[in-house]
Amino acid sequence: MPANTQHANGLAFSDALMREVKQRFLNVDHDHHGRERLYFDNAGGSFRLKAAAERFAQVDAIPDNAERIHATAVELQQIQARGSDDVRTILNAQGGSVYASLTASGAMFDMVRAVAENVPGTNMVTTVLEHPSSFDAMSLYAQKAGRELRVAKSNRETGGVDADEIVRLVDKDTCLLNVIHASNISGAKLDLEQIVRRAREIKPDLYIVVDAVQHAPHGLIDLQKTPVDGINMAPYKFFGCRGSGLSWVSERAAQLPHHKLAGKKPDFWDLGSSAPWQFAVLTEIVDYVCWLGGHFTQATGRRALFEAGITHIELHERALLSALLDGSGGAPGLRSIEGVKVFLDHPDLTKRDLIIGIGFERLDCTQAVVEYGLRGVTVYERVASSIYSKRMLDSFGLEGTVRVSPLHCHSAADMEKFLRVTREIALSASGPRTGSAG
Repeated sequence: MPANTQHANGLAFSDALMREVKQRFLNVDHDHHGRERLYFDNAGGSFRLKAAAERFAQVDAIPDNAERIHATAVELQQIQARGSDDVRTILNAQGGSVYASLTASGAMFDMVRAVAENVPGTNMVTTVLEHPSSFDAMSLYAQKAGRELRVAKSNRETGGVDADEIVRLVDKDTCLLNVIHASNISGAKLDLEQIVRRAREIKPDLYIVVDAVQHAPHGLIDLQKTPVDGINMAPYKFFGCRGSGLSWVSERAAQLPHHKLAGKKPDFWDLGSSAPWQFAVLTEIVDYVCWLGGHFTQATGRRALFEAGITHIELHERALLSALLDGSGGAPGLRSIEGVKVFLDHPDLTKRDLIIGIGFERLDCTQAVVEYGLRGVTVYERVASSIYSKRMLDSFGLEGTVRVSPLHCHSAADMEKFLRVTREIALSASGPRTGSAG
């Protein structure tokens, strides 16, 4: 049985490894002003690797243009080539085109447009849980092309979208299926392998594009098992730096008409001069995950090391998720703290990334986030007034939720501290009601 499913409640790093992991990140236990803090909003950003930040500054300081023939330009070309290879390492992808953009959201619009404008069909399929960069792109180009947009509903028990619900919307006239790898509200992972296989049984040449921004830092992606046509990542949510989106496009999708300079190859997607630091940072991310994997495997291949590293990140985060839900070190878990409700609390932790949504009986979400902040904890309110939350929350029948999203560089002790703070907030709010449960 694979390690990531064998340990239903996860497998935490050893104390020694935990210390090493924390040392490799910036601002884990303190903010940039040196104030003690728990940063539990990693679904909205993420901690930065020290090596990634250092490499960014080093490579971006080089003034040379990579499209030259002198030695420094060649060095920059090699940095870019290695980074492109490492995109494929993360995804277990072969061939295709790597597309560097300012944001993963911009890349998603570009990938959706290329398919929607050039592939025949009468409908396009997506899910209600998509990030606006996916859902709005699908809506825009379905409307422009006069196609029906079919939207798969969420499952209020699992917090995800069932494969059956998605596949039932696909037919031989579907030109594009767009799905998120994992929800950025509930953490629920979609069964991408089943979705891709069954959708292609209905239409073998169906184009499929995936938003992996949320899931990529938390679990394994394997395009050999889930062969899609486009997939994006955001390094700033993957221990890297802001201002970068990196995507992979299949060979057939890369050849579709898209914005490009006329003199470039048909499968080339970048516009303008490259930013080699984007690729250098990605290589630092893969180097780190491979370093971590080296603690758990004797393999030497880069993909094998990466697989081991990301698998044990997933296992450690599952242990943290279990601790948050059921308690740790004498601190009661979220499921048992009076006055606290855990939303979308599916019991199978193997199907969840490290995101929890909670509400307080006597505090609305925004007030709760303020209370956490006063106690040195950063979390985020997902409320129906936000364009990034309304559609998803409505599908779950929720007005709002406090999103709690730690990262693998957190420890069990960090979870215990958070649980103690949560219990204190719940107790302090036990007086007259000040808002809805949210």
